[in-house]
Amino acid sequence: MSIKTSFLIAAPTSGSGKTTIAQGLMKLFTQKDYRVQPFKCGPDYIDTKFHAAVCGRPSINLDTFMASPEHVRELFAHYGADADVCVVEGMMGLFDGYNRELGSSYEIAKVLDIPVVLVVDAKSAAYSMAALLSGFINFRKDIRFAGVIFNKVGSERHFKMLQQVCDDLSITCLGYLPKSPILEHASRYLGLDFSEDTDNQTLVQLFENHICWEKLLEIKHSLAGNQMFPHGEYAALVARNAESFSFLYQETLDKFKQVSFFNPETEVPSFDGIDLLYLPGGYPEKHLEALTRNEAARKAIKNFADNGGRIIAECGGMMYLCKEIITDEGNYTMCDVLPYSISARQDDRKLSLGYRQFTLNGQQFRGHEFHYTQFVGDVPPSITQVYNAKGEPVPTPVFRYKNVLASYTHLYQIPSDL
Repeated sequence: MSIKTSFLIAAPTSGSGKTTIAQGLMKLFTQKDYRVQPFKCGPDYIDTKFHAAVCGRPSINLDTFMASPEHVRELFAHYGADADVCVVEGMMGLFDGYNRELGSSYEIAKVLDIPVVLVVDAKSAAYSMAALLSGFINFRKDIRFAGVIFNKVGSERHFKMLQQVCDDLSITCLGYLPKSPILEHASRYLGLDFSEDTDNQTLVQLFENHICWEKLLEIKHSLAGNQMFPHGEYAALVARNAESFSFLYQETLDKFKQVSFFNPETEVPSFDGIDLLYLPGGYPEKHLEALTRNEAARKAIKNFADNGGRIIAECGGMMYLCKEIITDEGNYTMCDVLPYSISARQDDRKLSLGYRQFTLNGQQFRGHEFHYTQFVGDVPPSITQVYNAKGEPVPTPVFRYKNVLASYTHLYQIPSDL
């Protein structure tokens, strides 16, 4: 297997512009008829959606907390097998992981042995960039830098000052993005919109004019690895909706023996020939009227659970299985499989965030948690203790009802048995 070009886009800090650069390059290469395979460091579900929209193929998460280095390499080899260009978007700062640099973009680049493109916010800085870049380049010797792209450059004169920094440090300068109303307008709450309208075509033109994308295509990289994933034993029915139930790892779907989908807002699920109902996370609290209105779907799911049907429910999926979700507008009846109430009221919003791990029936599970909703009253008892990435206990409960497994934790791997 041979991948022609592979690189990871990282930055010194969050907010430097790596998402802008990553998606812009993905769009540029795609428009030039290269097959672009996108990847995302960490457990992020949002950026992967925008990658997929740009590249026309699913984006794959690479995470060294939730998966072993060997598995990360296998993912990269499997999904990048037929790609011309593999673009990996980093997370946070280059060396920011769950424990120092563990789990960071740096570790992903090292595991995959691919070079790093460093995106730097150059606003209001000139030769001071020499100290910053020198620190990042020399901090760890086991990482390769393909070059630097400067963001928010004020003028051609400003860019020439930054080029001098690269010349003095013998770093490849891969161009820049100027301060631009088009770039500012393109930023969205959940990413960038590279749809085919005039403004966004102008946006792509900025990348072609100001970034040395041809130099990136000169990076040659091959990675041996297993290209074939064994399919699991389950024929799965998966709840899917643009917002309510949308947080899905492509790898999870690909490992099911058979997958069918239904929309809990508008469709009634059929469980004929189904081994597992998978209710992934999302934002059901934004669509409560539609979920409540579809009483037939809720009753069908409750009957399936009560009769011993296998269900995996994560975060938003777990909320859907609860008795009700309460908002500032009122109480909304859910499936009533789990006898708990969830508050999505503004005054109860509290961020719960981080990696999670627990052991159940001799199996170790890893995943992550990200939500603002909370249980009403005391946190219900859990069937197992959940820990964060550092092994510290956290109050996240895991529920078991017959063959239902539910939690706020987004699981990376679906259990082989319940």
